[in-house]
Amino acid sequence: MRRADRLFQIVQHFRGGRLVTAQKLGQWLEVSERTIYRDIADLQSTGVPIDGEAGVGYIMREGFDLPPLMFTRDEIVALVAGARMVRAFGGAAMARAADEALVKIGAVLPDAEKDRIARTEIHTPMWVVSDADRVNIDLIERAVEKRQVLTLDYRDEAARSSVRDVRPLGLWFWGKVWTLVAWCEMRNDFRAFRIDRIATVAAADRTFKPERGKTLTDFYRTMERGGESSDRAAQT
Repeated sequence: MRRADRLFQIVQHFRGGRLVTAQKLGQWLEVSERTIYRDIADLQSTGVPIDGEAGVGYIMREGFDLPPLMFTRDEIVALVAGARMVRAFGGAAMARAADEALVKIGAVLPDAEKDRIARTEIHTPMWVVSDADRVNIDLIERAVEKRQVLTLDYRDEAARSSVRDVRPLGLWFWGKVWTLVAWCEMRNDFRAFRIDRIATVAAADRTFKPERGKTLTDFYRTMERGGESSDRAAQT
């Protein structure tokens, strides 16, 4: 999380006059208490009226708050539609986060706009992604962020099985199908794996560092060049 985003989130946690400890803020934002102390001091130095002290807790004085978030009608519709699509097609953790995001958006909208979320008549089915695929999507998404090598038991189009270690680079959603783009250590090349053809996926006990020729940027360049290299990249 960028520091500017973290400072914004700290102020959001003070909404409603709540007493909040540095320990709790650190847990929410996944940073150390020392980092929170520095952030609080920086906010205070810019005029944000936060009272309190280390070890006791902090509270923001009445009369100061960020203004309600202002979204246009089309922005609210886009946010609601996006959250409902993630809830229908994303991983289990993504679905929970989408619901929570809608609650938070509704909490900070002006009163005149709060009902627009419920009035947005854009809906999605809830049976497209299997429970097993939802779990795999979440696991893979976290592995992409952490650069965690994954071990896949994969079934190709002909139902042939193979077990391989891959370096996950990104997830793509194609309407009904999710695919993982990865550097396949067995093939020593880029490969795209359909999530619904992964029998099992597990985190290997190692991470990877970006290497020239094996990054997502390199994958894009491969696809842009087209030809035989891009055909191989799409095969598994």
